[in-house]
Amino acid sequence: MTTSTVARPAARPGLPLDAAPASSAPVWLVFGGVFAVAWLLVELNGGQFMTVENLQNMAVRSVALGLVAVGQTIVLIGGSLDLSVAYMVSVTAVGASFVMQGDPDRMALGVAVTLVLGVVVGLVNGLIVTGLRVNAFIATLGTSLVMSGILNALFTNFTGAVPRQFQGLGYQALGPVPVAVLLLLAVVALAWYLLRRTRFGYHLYAVGGSAEAARLSGVRTDRVVVTAHVLCSLTAVLTGLFLVSRLRSGAPWVGPDGGYDLESIAAAVVGGTALAGGRGSVAGTLAGVLILAVIDQVFNEFEVNAFLKTLIRGVIIVGAVALYAARGRRSEGSF
Repeated sequence: MTTSTVARPAARPGLPLDAAPASSAPVWLVFGGVFAVAWLLVELNGGQFMTVENLQNMAVRSVALGLVAVGQTIVLIGGSLDLSVAYMVSVTAVGASFVMQGDPDRMALGVAVTLVLGVVVGLVNGLIVTGLRVNAFIATLGTSLVMSGILNALFTNFTGAVPRQFQGLGYQALGPVPVAVLLLLAVVALAWYLLRRTRFGYHLYAVGGSAEAARLSGVRTDRVVVTAHVLCSLTAVLTGLFLVSRLRSGAPWVGPDGGYDLESIAAAVVGGTALAGGRGSVAGTLAGVLILAVIDQVFNEFEVNAFLKTLIRGVIIVGAVALYAARGRRSEGSF
């Protein structure tokens, strides 16, 4: 182990770091190419792709997955993952509508309760992974099963309601930009700053790159991983709040039906985040989310069979992972 490897994670925020995320520019270039091809295909098919309404719809459909994917990116960078986000979304949607009961005066209470639940679930996930040394896949899968059991035991259908004022999160816009899209951009910007300009961000990349090297250099690795899981759960809470504002009421199947656990991992991977940890960026993840949204739009335009959609998305994800792996091997070889 070299001296520089040990010293890097403790660097002050703002200083260069070897473990800093790779540029997300290649992913955005891919998005530009996918967008251009989609535009051409839809127009040739007699449809209209570049309309304000169509672009707004694609952007809004990206919000739910985008919020979760930002949190998933954070835990993946730290060398962990979170399979409980789908049921955290459901817990949030059900909890918010159950607490609010359509009363505007209970909106703040409903949001506060779900945020607290998000922190608790994130802490539980992080402490199981770091304290009990359980593999993150098993730990968060177990947490999701616990939440699933509680939800299905207590609720069988839509429950409660959110007030009309809260529904503005899902339907209102500032000019041509939906409020939900602004929320997603704000979360992406905050996560970018956290990862690139704070000590936590440097330590997270260091832990994901080599937890042992980070520990030997003085980084409190367990605290970093627990914090990452809490942040991931909170982004799932935001997704749940967004979805319940659209649906007007929460149900136990809202999260699992959206597939936000595996979909968020897929979006992060397509965006260049390494499953092994230590590499990735939320800007790349946002591009990955948009790539999947554009592809889905084309599928809908051509009324592609649902099973074929899944197959093609799987091929795209495997291809993205293979491409990043090949680039990594070439980089190591040139070094």
